[in-house]
Amino acid sequence: MSHRSERRGIHVDQSELLCTKGCGFYGNAAWQGLCSKCWREEYQQTRHKQIQEDHALAERLQREEEAAYANNHQGAPQPAIAPFSKFEERKTKEKSRKVNTVTKFFTPSAKTPPKKDSVHGEALSTPSPSVSRKPLETDRTTQEFIDFLKTLKPGREIFKQCRAFTESMAYKRDLGADELSECVQDFYQNLSDRLHTHFKGSSERVESVMDEVERYMMTRLYEEVFCPETTDDEKKDLAVQKRIRALHWVTIEMLCVPVDEEIPEVSDNVVKAITDVIEMDSKRVPRDKLTCITRCSKHIFNAINTTKKEAASADDFLPTLIYIVLKANPPRLQSNIQYITRFCNPSRLMSGEDGYYFTNLCCAVAFIEKLDGQSLNLSTEEFELYMSGQASPQRPQAAPSPPGSAAFSQMNERLDLLTGLGVRQERVMEGARRLESDLIDWRDGVEHKVQDVLERFPLEMHPPASPTASSAIDADNMENDHLPPPLQPQLFAG
Repeated sequence: MSHRSERRGIHVDQSELLCTKGCGFYGNAAWQGLCSKCWREEYQQTRHKQIQEDHALAERLQREEEAAYANNHQGAPQPAIAPFSKFEERKTKEKSRKVNTVTKFFTPSAKTPPKKDSVHGEALSTPSPSVSRKPLETDRTTQEFIDFLKTLKPGREIFKQCRAFTESMAYKRDLGADELSECVQDFYQNLSDRLHTHFKGSSERVESVMDEVERYMMTRLYEEVFCPETTDDEKKDLAVQKRIRALHWVTIEMLCVPVDEEIPEVSDNVVKAITDVIEMDSKRVPRDKLTCITRCSKHIFNAINTTKKEAASADDFLPTLIYIVLKANPPRLQSNIQYITRFCNPSRLMSGEDGYYFTNLCCAVAFIEKLDGQSLNLSTEEFELYMSGQASPQRPQAAPSPPGSAAFSQMNERLDLLTGLGVRQERVMEGARRLESDLIDWRDGVEHKVQDVLERFPLEMHPPASPTASSAIDADNMENDHLPPPLQPQLFAG
């Protein structure tokens, strides 16, 4: 194995994390490097262009059909053919439906008298019976959402529209993931615009409302929209897990991670970071999943700062995040990333620390998927040997300890001890395998001997003795004079 004196760490320019259109927001690999805003614009333009092309194709096919019909039935009355405009009608209805979902947010309903809250006097609907049949977490989230909206003037209408939207999503399970994401993002955008108008530009107040809206909606929709059957998210999860398991041999030195796990505080932060990124899968709300990523990233920064005794840089953070993901191998990693990408409040992904850390996580996963020998300062032959399991990377040789250095001497002794323990363990395992083989041979030999004895001496079954034979067992001794006389009963005067 060749040892290189110069090691090239993992470096990602911070400009690569931003939207490729130069809008200043964070991009995402799932959106081809675009931010959520630019991606939606591109997606809507592509979709509109596709609808126009389908409409033009339908009209052309209709004209050809009419011409063919006219040629085959000249002089005969032609039946009226309805214009083929399903594509445009569907688009118009979908657009009007999205707009109408938030047109009555701040208009009081006159159909039924609202129920007044005892404290604020605001009209607020109670959950429908279908909500009460949801799991306990859904019921609790619904009640918390209602309690939060009681402090808002338009709270009743917000809850009414959110509940109606989530219930309508049950009829859209056959849609693709992009269409489901489009519906949710349109609802977020329309509601956010209304709230900005109502709160007169108070971004903090709008964000707090949108966070609660996202929590309520995605808790109810989680089962329907997380890893839907119309996507290949599950297949990607398995591929990433298999890839990470194959890279179990990657060491902290190969990634040039500036973390010393021998320091107890650093080791504790590494364990916490691994726990947080694994915990992400247990959350239902995209914002809660982002919070897990943010906590993981902060533990990583703490570990780097403790090791280097100075502030960590972006070039230190990304390799360490890759190392944490490799050690954790989080469950359903791609599904969680796609879920956050599709259904999180877009403002959180476009800017802020949550968006920055999430973008770095996406970069880390993309790096793991494309990892090669050059990225780890290895030759192609070495990389292939490690990936196939034919060889394992050797621990780098420790430098000669300076005279009087007890710490280095102790470290070398422990390394030698570990090496000896490894050899002893191999010997013990070999002996255990031989013992297992001997036990199997002994059992087979015993079974063979028992079978041989049974064949040589078959078991003979005799019928049970008759009652007359047992009663006459002393028939020959009836006239024997040496038998004692029978016992006679005696009376004792009491």
